[in-house]
Amino acid sequence: MAKPVFRAGSVHIRTPATSANLGPGFDALGLALDLHDDVVAAISDDGLQVDVAGEGEQLPRDESHLVIRAMRATFDRLGGQPRGIDLTCANRIPHGRGLGSSASAITAGILLARGLVLGGEQALPTAAVLALATELEGHPDNVAACILGGLTVAWTSDGTGRAVRVEGVTGVLPVVAIPPFEASTKTARGLLPESVPHADAAFNAGRAALLIAALTGAPEALLAATEDRLHQPYRVPAMAESAALVAALRASGHAAVVSGAGPTVLILARDQVEVHSLSPLIPEGWRAQALGITAGAHVV
Repeated sequence: MAKPVFRAGSVHIRTPATSANLGPGFDALGLALDLHDDVVAAISDDGLQVDVAGEGEQLPRDESHLVIRAMRATFDRLGGQPRGIDLTCANRIPHGRGLGSSASAITAGILLARGLVLGGEQALPTAAVLALATELEGHPDNVAACILGGLTVAWTSDGTGRAVRVEGVTGVLPVVAIPPFEASTKTARGLLPESVPHADAAFNAGRAALLIAALTGAPEALLAATEDRLHQPYRVPAMAESAALVAALRASGHAAVVSGAGPTVLILARDQVEVHSLSPLIPEGWRAQALGITAGAHVV
C-alpha cells in the first residue's frame, strides 16, 4: 500500500451516545441517542497534543487515549502514521455509565484518521469502519449504533462485525436515568454465566423479535418486549441500585432496562405524558434526561 497523503487542516467528527441491549437484545441491539461528543484532529509537525474538556477530564493525554489508539490503528490500515497529531475532545457522553463512551471514542478516532487521509473514505468504507471498530471495542452493538445511527441490529460473521439499521422506528421517546456513580463493563460481563437454560434463550429470542415490532409500530408491546433473562438478572450484584430502579419503573408500567452494562437505566417511553410521569420514580442524585433517537457519527 502506498504511503498516505495527509490532509491539510482539521477534521471535526460528532459521535452520538448509544444504548445497547435494550433488554432482550443482548450484544445485538443498539440505539443512537441525541447526546454527542465533538472531536477535532489535525496533522501537526511533530509529537502528540491531546486536550480534553467536559466528561472524562481525568483521561490520559498520551498514546493510551482511546481516540488516539483508534486513530493509530486506522492510520496503520491506511498505510502509515503521520508526523504528529493535535486532538481536541469536547465530551458530553458520561463515562462508565453504559452510554457508549468507548464506542464513541473508537468511532471518532477511526473517522478522524480516515478523514485526515486523502482518499480515506474510499479506502475504508462504512463496512470496514464497522469491522475495525468492532475489533477495537470487542463487540459490535454500541459501535454499530454509533456509526449507523438510529436502531441497529449487529452481529459477527467469521469474526467480523456487521450491522443493519432498522428503519421506521416510531412511537418511542427514550429517557436515560444517569446515576452519580460509574460501573465497570468488565465487572458486569464477568458476572455472566458461560451457559443459560434453553428456556431463557428461547424467551429472549422471542422478546428481541417482539421488541423490533414494538419499536417499529407496536409501542403498546414495549413493556413485554423489554423483558430479559440473559444478562440483567445476573448483573444485579454489580448494580443493585440500577436493578431496583428498573424493577420499580417496570412495576409502574414503564419499559425500563439497564443501558448497556449499566449503571444508567433506559426507559422507552411512549409519549410526553409518560416522560413527565417518570420524575417521582427517579432517585435523588440521578439525572433523568429525555433524548431523541439520532443519526450516526458524521463530519461536521
